[in-house]
Amino acid sequence: MPAPEPSDSAPQEWVDRWLSPPRLGVYLNATDGDADDALALYEWNAKLGAAFGHDLAHLEIGLRNAYDRALTEHLHLPRHWTAAGDLVFAPVVRTRKRGSHGKVAVDINAKPRASLDRAIREAGGRKASPGKVIAQLTFGFWRYLTSSAHELTLWRPALHHAFPPGTSRPDVDTRIGRLHELRNRVAHHEPLLRIDAADLHGDLLHIAALLDPQLHDYIQEHSTLADILTSRPGPV
Repeated sequence: MPAPEPSDSAPQEWVDRWLSPPRLGVYLNATDGDADDALALYEWNAKLGAAFGHDLAHLEIGLRNAYDRALTEHLHLPRHWTAAGDLVFAPVVRTRKRGSHGKVAVDINAKPRASLDRAIREAGGRKASPGKVIAQLTFGFWRYLTSSAHELTLWRPALHHAFPPGTSRPDVDTRIGRLHELRNRVAHHEPLLRIDAADLHGDLLHIAALLDPQLHDYIQEHSTLADILTSRPGPV
């Protein structure tokens, strides 16, 4: 049976049902209400997200393996660090402001401990291999290991070994933080129309180069992002 002829409605009703008016509206606003251009821009946005997803996946694998090596080799724990969350992420209580409730005591390591416990469960329990546990940990888990809260407990004794001597922890943390936000946008299929894609890809390649220059070269060689950026339809 031949495919039905497209209707002349603008936007076509099926597109409105597919994307929802609010989501489609972002692209209609960016193309002065032209339905065809809006759909073309949506398709371009999807390709851009896929290209970022490809490159971020390569970086995430490299980052988590580098961090695993650094933590394993330099924390000197009685067991692998994934089985020692009570030591690696021992309770550290800090005072934080909480709106109208004033100041409250917060364990800043509660979330990474919970993330590690969840990864262990998803990997099959306490007998799961470290590799299986690591595979269950999200990018958000790795992202926060370079925060200032872990300067003394993780960065100085272990994680700085994942990077060249003299690497700035705040610089690494800032760049990985931006990439984490980008990854979340990509994962939730959000518009990428107003991000500085070239600058963010620069962050990605910079971190890759710090981890391993050959990783940087591999990601750059196989990335399609530069070509996609030059093919954006309509006004930028």
